[in-house]
This record gives sequence, structure tokens and C-alpha cells, in this order.
Amino acid sequence: MVLGDLASSIGNVVSDVTGINKTTKTVTGSVVLVKKNFLDFTSLTSTVVDGLFELLGNGVTLQLVSAENTDPANENGGKLGKLEALEYWNLTYTPPLAGSDSLYKVSFEWDEELGIPGAIILRNNHAAEFFLKTITLEDVPGEGRIHFVCNSWVYPDKQYKQPRIFFANKTYLPHEMPAALRKCREEELKALRGDGTGELKTGDRVYDYALYNDLGDPDNGADLARPVLGGSAQYPYPRRGRTSRPPSKTDPNTESRVFLPEVLNIYVPRDEQFGHLKLSDFIAFNLKGLVNQIIPLLEAYVNLTPNEFDSFKDVDNLYFNGIPLPTDLVNQIASNIPLEMMQEFFRSDGQQLLKYPVPQVIQDRSNPIAWRTDEEFGREMIAGLNPLLIQLLK
Repeated sequence: MVLGDLASSIGNVVSDVTGINKTTKTVTGSVVLVKKNFLDFTSLTSTVVDGLFELLGNGVTLQLVSAENTDPANENGGKLGKLEALEYWNLTYTPPLAGSDSLYKVSFEWDEELGIPGAIILRNNHAAEFFLKTITLEDVPGEGRIHFVCNSWVYPDKQYKQPRIFFANKTYLPHEMPAALRKCREEELKALRGDGTGELKTGDRVYDYALYNDLGDPDNGADLARPVLGGSAQYPYPRRGRTSRPPSKTDPNTESRVFLPEVLNIYVPRDEQFGHLKLSDFIAFNLKGLVNQIIPLLEAYVNLTPNEFDSFKDVDNLYFNGIPLPTDLVNQIASNIPLEMMQEFFRSDGQQLLKYPVPQVIQDRSNPIAWRTDEEFGREMIAGLNPLLIQLLK
């Protein structure tokens, strides 16, 4: 009897060490991402280099993190699975237009010691960043499908102090957080908070605050200097996002100013920056606004009242005129231009070149004076526009 128990114990130890009796399974996953396409203001070089990195074995790798079991080798963090790479990166078709999704497959080796995954560590060993949308695991034992909503830009791993980690789409109250995930959560929070020092660069994800110490421009004259707003006992706020720009030359307490075209390079966490569509609209409408300011200046030379509206028609011309272009020609040009910003200039949906978007209140041309009705007056009063401050056109 004693010999039988001893043999059973030895067998259990051998099984634990060798993993003979472990339950293993292959868990498949799908990854949806958007590549930084060379037609979206980037170069073809990064696309080619990424392909070469894949051939050399430096691809995009993923690693499961257990939400149930801790590992002393991981400083009592969640037990880690094996590194697995995205499959067929070079063989997956990527649409040439910016913003197009690409779907990749990945296979994980799962065992019962790993348990239910609660996070995924992702390393981008390529040369260019990509926008990671979702990761989905299928048929996880004891859980079924696990979905990871990421919606984040992932830069090359060498730009991070720690690899990126994404958590399953499951929320916890602080006291309910699984012990296996606490270490990862604390590290992620520390990365987002930053340490308040150093220059913030493009790949950083720091959400930090600073005082309004960039309101003045003392380098261009003492009369342009402005005091720091916020930070005092009486007025601790407001605060703004920290950009870590260098101080001005004449006042170390004032942050240096940035002017065009460098203004678009001011640090903003990458996930908070305009997407390619919104950025295209932003640039296009700013250029439209600039041109719309230049044209009135030219017309002022032949206008006796350059700073006034001579009639209601002058107001309508801001919205309903512009430079009309042949619709067929516009459609042909726009279909061959991949850049959204250029498409914004050659729109065929009624918003012609050098023309402002039409306010809803005057869109109905069958009733061009709808803005003067009692109904619109009441709506503006409720909406807070205060039409009583609108002066009579003289």
C-alpha cells in the first residue's frame, strides 16, 4: 500500500514536470488591423521593409496572459503563453486605399495551466506602425469566444519601454480585479501617466498635464510676454495636455511657441490624433477658409463697402456660389485620387470648391427667408443663440 502511494506520487510529479497528462488545445484567433498605407501620406519604403522583416522572422507576435493563474517567474503576474506570430503577413492582400481593414489569423497553444486568458501582449517588430482594431479568440476552453477591443496605434516595439498589452472586453471593479492581471494593469497605468519628465515623442502614449505657460511669445518682444495661467493656490486650474516643448530663450518658465507648418507636429497621444479622414477634412477646410479670405481682399479693390454686406444676396453667395465644376469631370478625377484631402477639393455632392457648407436653416431654397420666421426665432432663443443680438442689415 505504501509502495503504491509512493509510486502514484512519483507519477504525479513526473507528469507535472513533463506535462504528459496536461490538456492542450490549439486556440485560433483573428486580428483586424489597418496598415499605415503608403498612399496615406507615407512612403512605400515602410511597406517593403515590413515584408523583408517578415522573411527574416521579425513579425508581429502575440502572447496570451492568464487571468486565473499567476506565475512566480513573472513576478506573480499572469502566467504567460508561448509567443505566436501573425500568419501570412506577406500573403494577405492589403487594399491600396488608406483606412482599409486587413484580417490576419493566429494560432495559440493553450493548456489547462494557462486557464482563461485575460490579456494579450503584442510586439510589433516591423518598421512601421499600424492601427490595431480588434483581436478575437475562438473556442477558448471554459469561456468560448473572448473579444479584445483595441482601437490603438501600435508602433515598432523598440520605441516602447515595455511591450503593448491589451485586455479582454470585460470590466472589473478595483476589488474584483483578478490577481493575475493586477501587475499588467499597474504597468499599463504607469505607462499612460508617465513620470512628468523628458520630451514626449510620437510613439509615446503619455496623458499628462501642464500649466498654460505658452500663451505669450517673449522671444519676439517683451510686449508679447504673458503670465503663466494656472498653478497658483488661488487658480490651480486650468490645465492643458503636456507637450514637453522646449522653453523659450528669454523666459525659462514659458514654453516655446510653434508656428506653421510645425504646428501639426505638436505632441498629442497618437490615439487622440485626427484619423486620416478627419485630418483630410481639417486641412482641406482650412485651405478653403484661407482662399475664401483672400478672394474678398481682392474684391475689396472694386468694392466701395468692403467691410459690409450690401444685400442678402452677398450672404447667400458665401454658401451657394463658388467655382462650379462639371460633375462628370469631378467624378473622374476623384475616382483616381486616393488621398482624402484631394477628394475634399473635388467633391461632387454639392459642396463645390471655395464654398462654405450651407447652414440647415437656409438649405431650403423654396423658403429663402426661413431664418426670419417666428419659429426660427423661438428655436434660437431656446438653443441659446440669442437672436436679439443680431443687428438689422443696413
